[in-house]
Amino acid sequence: MLHPDPFTVRALLGDEAAVARRAISGEIGVALPPLADHHVHGHLVDLAKVFLGGIAAVIDLGGDPAALFRAERAVPHIDYAGAFLTAPGGYPAGRAWAPPAIVREIGRSSGEGATGSAPTAVDEQADFGASVIKVALNADAGPVVDAHTLAAVVARAHERGLPVVAHAQGAGMTRLAVEAGVDALAHTPFTEAVDDALLRGALDRGQVWISTLAIHDGPALPRAVDNLRRFAAAGGRVLYGTDLGNGPQPLGVNAAEVRLLLAADLDGAAVIAALADPWPRAAVLHGVSTFVPGAPPASLAEVPDWLAGARVVPTEELVPDDQ
Repeated sequence: MLHPDPFTVRALLGDEAAVARRAISGEIGVALPPLADHHVHGHLVDLAKVFLGGIAAVIDLGGDPAALFRAERAVPHIDYAGAFLTAPGGYPAGRAWAPPAIVREIGRSSGEGATGSAPTAVDEQADFGASVIKVALNADAGPVVDAHTLAAVVARAHERGLPVVAHAQGAGMTRLAVEAGVDALAHTPFTEAVDDALLRGALDRGQVWISTLAIHDGPALPRAVDNLRRFAAAGGRVLYGTDLGNGPQPLGVNAAEVRLLLAADLDGAAVIAALADPWPRAAVLHGVSTFVPGAPPASLAEVPDWLAGARVVPTEELVPDDQ
């Protein structure tokens, strides 16, 4: 192949992309920061294989906190929420894919203004090493916690230094999450169009949205893409996430998800930023990089399939090659 032009690579993919070669093999390609999938469910897939597809870090957004605490975490690096916090009888309690260990049902106890087990449930996840707290607000599938209980979750999580991420589904659930100060949405809103005022509220609060576009079909898909397009265009922080474990998906960079990010008008640099964002950590991982061997893409249309060829390698193996 012709030697890649580093200026062309950066123009298409942003300043985080660099032409590099592997020191031992001499293989030439593009080096990227360690890429992450910000929404996975490790009890449903073999996370040990995602690094073979270029994913160096994952966020498990619903699993057994004790099992996650005990898991070895070399590559991929795993941040996790621990169990879903949900209303009594709320989603995903009782689902075949959601064993009891991954669900905590919370709600008000007796007494004016009491919040029941919400702070205790947050503390349990935090004490098991959670990096985020996950709350389910799925009004399409059962009861959801009320605003008072949700506020208690957010307050206790923030006292513990943890952001809160919500599964918001059904009428009014995005608004509930925004008004409660939820820090992130586990899915781009897909059951309702987000109006301009609500979108502005999410932006003003610094809320981040995890994409998970490719899991949808029917009317939910164009609705989610349009919501994400408007959120990103207004300056919203977008994180790449696939909801890995929800149906058959590749163990690595998902070209379908990247293609839909492009359909939401993210450019190449924004796609790489969504993939490389270290959230909820403050900094990227040290010691590993994502490397895509071979010729770089010549256009945005080629980026999804090209990224699907990524792999995780030790950073020390990569030598800048900008000749």
